[in-house]
Amino acid sequence: MKFCATTVRVSVPLLVLALAGWASSAKPTPITVKGYVLDSACAFTKGLDKPISADCARTCAKAGSPLVILTKDGTVYWPIADTTPSIGQNEKLLPFAGQMVTASGKFFERGGSRAMVIEKIEALAASQ
Repeated sequence: MKFCATTVRVSVPLLVLALAGWASSAKPTPITVKGYVLDSACAFTKGLDKPISADCARTCAKAGSPLVILTKDGTVYWPIADTTPSIGQNEKLLPFAGQMVTASGKFFERGGSRAMVIEKIEALAASQ
C-alpha cells in the first residue's frame, strides 16, 4: 500500500510536467513573407487582393480591426505577440497600412490559421 501511494505521489507531478511540456511544444520556424498590410475584415469579407487604400486600412485599424499581411497567393498571416499577456500588433503594422512589405520572424500554424511574430518589417515598392 505504501508503494502505491509513493508511486502516485511521484508519478502525478511527472505526468503534469510532461503534459505541460507537450502542450507548449509549438516550435516556431523562421519565415519571411511579402504581402500587403490590410484590414483583416476586408481580406476576408471583400476578397481583396490588395488594400483599397492606405487611408482605408488605417481607418479600420484605428477603429480596432486587426491588420494582417496578405500574400500574392492569398495567404493571410496574423501578426501575433509571443508575450504573456499578449498585445495587439496594430501599432507595429500601422506605419505600413496599405503598403507592400517584407516581414520576417517566427511562423506558427494551427488548425489552418497562419500567424507570425514579426521581428523585422520594411516597406517594398508595390511592383515587387
